[in-house]
Amino acid sequence: MNKTTVVISCPIDTYSGYGARARDFVKALDKSKYEVKILAQRWGNTRFGYLEDHLEHELQSMIIPQLTEQPDVWIQVTVPNEFQKVGKYNIGLTAGMETDICPPKWVQGCNNMDLVLVSSEHGKKSLTNTNIEIKNNQTGQTQNMKVETPVEVLFEGADLEKYFKTKTMANMEINLDLNSIPESFCYLFVGHWLQGAFGDDRKNVGWTVKAFLETFKNKKNAPALILKTQHANASITDRDTILKKIDEVRRTVKGTLPNIYVLHGELSDDEINELYNHPKVKAMVNLGKGEGYGRPLLEFSLTGKPIIASNWSGHLDFLHKEYTVLVGGGLHNVHESAAQQDIIIKEAKWFQADEAQTGQSFKAVFDKYKKFEELGRRQRHYVKTNFSLDKMAEKLDLILSQRLPEFPKQVQLELPKIQLPKLQKL
Repeated sequence: MNKTTVVISCPIDTYSGYGARARDFVKALDKSKYEVKILAQRWGNTRFGYLEDHLEHELQSMIIPQLTEQPDVWIQVTVPNEFQKVGKYNIGLTAGMETDICPPKWVQGCNNMDLVLVSSEHGKKSLTNTNIEIKNNQTGQTQNMKVETPVEVLFEGADLEKYFKTKTMANMEINLDLNSIPESFCYLFVGHWLQGAFGDDRKNVGWTVKAFLETFKNKKNAPALILKTQHANASITDRDTILKKIDEVRRTVKGTLPNIYVLHGELSDDEINELYNHPKVKAMVNLGKGEGYGRPLLEFSLTGKPIIASNWSGHLDFLHKEYTVLVGGGLHNVHESAAQQDIIIKEAKWFQADEAQTGQSFKAVFDKYKKFEELGRRQRHYVKTNFSLDKMAEKLDLILSQRLPEFPKQVQLELPKIQLPKLQKL
């Protein structure tokens, strides 16, 4: 049986969120139906080598050096302004948008494809709600440009073999030493400290630090905050910049302040799972301004510990409103310091958590931990039941079976047998 040829252009071999998404996506494809080949791409400044480091030899074997013929299905895992029509049928796979609307080039890129897959309902809404007015300089007439291509949600599944609740720390081979932290109750934040003025970076790290300090200042036996963060890389200079930013925030708060600890640089999947499950780590906090999905929140759900998060954007697909602490707030325009050309535009809006609700949420989880720990266990069950890699693979197969057209199959020609006349001897 001839299989449908699928070529995927993606950062499969990089240490990046899009690299993880690409690897999960390729593994989820039904190999009995599709002949899969991969064009490996870079992703910003993130380093290569993930496949060899993690012995992903099957994925390595699918990589091709270049495209030599038109595939049946062409899939690009990237941001939409890079989408190109290459195959007989073309799919763009993106995490989507952190803001409420997307840039014009994203609309154009989506319309280059036959189907766009996003990670969340928020991402879908951001694409489909964008309506751009374009003026023709010659005629003076204006027309609206919007995404015409069908958009479907394919959530990012949780890897239950990499991220899981450990029974006891005694059963674990501990590589992550938090003994230097005296506090027994720590909140954990995981994410990059991205560009933007104070309170305007997308992950809202500086604002989160200040909210934590204001909430627990002058408190006896206060909890601590662990930041697993960096700007762009794992260098000493990058680490020093992070520490300087924290000190700048601390100087704005008066009183006896709780401790903040920084985990800087790369951690393996095993080390991240150790961090999530460490007995000193009691809850995760993410008061970001917008997420296309929010993988760390999904992964941390599998510990069964409480989660505090912004009540907006992509993670609301998998964070059950009854099992997590969702902090309210409002939308405001992206600050020019956080804007990125063709990615995050200053005309867009994103979320700002309410300061009072944030403090109340911090205190509630700290003071009534047993109550929220029980909710965390329900959240874990909710994710394991509905948002695993297996469930993602099922949804992908359903989407492709409904969307992909029939491709002409190559038929092997059977030439008729030619009877040559017998030669007669003269």
